[in-house]
Amino acid sequence: MTTTDQFPLPPEPATDTGSGHSSPGAGAHGTGPNPDATGSGATTPEPQAAWRIVAGREIMVKLRDRNFIISTLTTLAIMVAAFAVSFLLSGQTESRTLAVTSSEGAAIAQQATTGDQTTSGPFSPGDLEMTIDEYADVAAAEQAVRDGDADAALVGAPGQWTLVGTDSVDSTLAGLIGTTVAADALETNAAAAGTSVSDLTAGSEVEERLLDPEGATDEGVQFVAGFVFVFLFYLAAILFGYAIANSVVEEKQSRIVEILAAAIPLRQLLVGKVVGATVLAMGQMVLFVGIGLIGLSFTEYTALLPAMAGAAAWYLALFVIGFVALACLFAVAGALATRAEDVQSTSSPVLTLIMIATFGGLFVSGTWQVVASYIPIMSTVTMPIRLVEGTAAWWEPLVAMLISLVVAGLVIYVAERIYRRSIMQTGRKLTYREALRLAE
Repeated sequence: MTTTDQFPLPPEPATDTGSGHSSPGAGAHGTGPNPDATGSGATTPEPQAAWRIVAGREIMVKLRDRNFIISTLTTLAIMVAAFAVSFLLSGQTESRTLAVTSSEGAAIAQQATTGDQTTSGPFSPGDLEMTIDEYADVAAAEQAVRDGDADAALVGAPGQWTLVGTDSVDSTLAGLIGTTVAADALETNAAAAGTSVSDLTAGSEVEERLLDPEGATDEGVQFVAGFVFVFLFYLAAILFGYAIANSVVEEKQSRIVEILAAAIPLRQLLVGKVVGATVLAMGQMVLFVGIGLIGLSFTEYTALLPAMAGAAAWYLALFVIGFVALACLFAVAGALATRAEDVQSTSSPVLTLIMIATFGGLFVSGTWQVVASYIPIMSTVTMPIRLVEGTAAWWEPLVAMLISLVVAGLVIYVAERIYRRSIMQTGRKLTYREALRLAE
């Protein structure tokens, strides 16, 4: 794909020597647009509508880009596959085989799987399907464990039970059998002492009470949601940001920008590029977030869907604001460069900012998390995480969005000035400070 395919070049009307009007390309090496040619048949677009032409062209070129299409479909396929695997695994139960050597051992194993189902957590009986195989003696049971026919063997007698494994004892079986043996021993000892288990355990239980039961969420789900927000933001910023920077430097290196500058204001050129990239990034982001929410509805975490949907909506709102500012900075990185090889160094400050803001926002906690949820760019991922956790009030995302708007406006203002001052400088790579010192 050549640079001339990225933007429609204005038609170059014939020079009318009698009327004194020259071709729009005559001032191609200036820093601003020529006055509209009148009486020469020129069809130069109106400055107010020029950014729309640029944005439309950016969108159409990207939609025809095979790499863009493949990356989008690949990401969607990964998301769908992840939800499909989660859905399949959530409906499965673990299975274990326990070898026993006596009827008492078989009774203990049976009680562990079908007795009082008060155990919860990783040793929950309802999550385990246990097969009980009885052997003639201890040696036969141990041999079954060695051969892999059994995951563990329960040998011994009441009061002297031993759970046998190979190089380690299965933790799930150890938890269930251990709890069952302890409960059985307690009942036996209580009967021998002439009392009951309820009398012995009276006052030993600790009750739990939640102040905000509706806001309770799984910490693992919170981290996964935060990581997804970070990954999507980082992916969009890098994918579309570098595309803008490379497009700008390619036009600058090939001198196409001088022809464009003669037809439309440079400000309109920058706006068109940023708007085109933002529309594409936002469309892609809405697609990814929508697939994520639909996939969540098919998992065991369906109850979290309302909280996730609200957090996702605020994520998209903050994403647009932050992405526009970053897109302008990437355009500046391209304008400062003179070759494609220079983009890596001119865009490194922007890349560092993105990495610190996104990944830093994922791992902060406590007071620092609250502070980070108001810092632009970082708030794009941190505020949605707080919304999923239920630790952010309804007004906090509004404040974060207002702060992001103010900071983004300042960044766009400075970036636009640097872009216009450096885009026509082709001598060497510029620094941000040098570009700010250049005259308009």
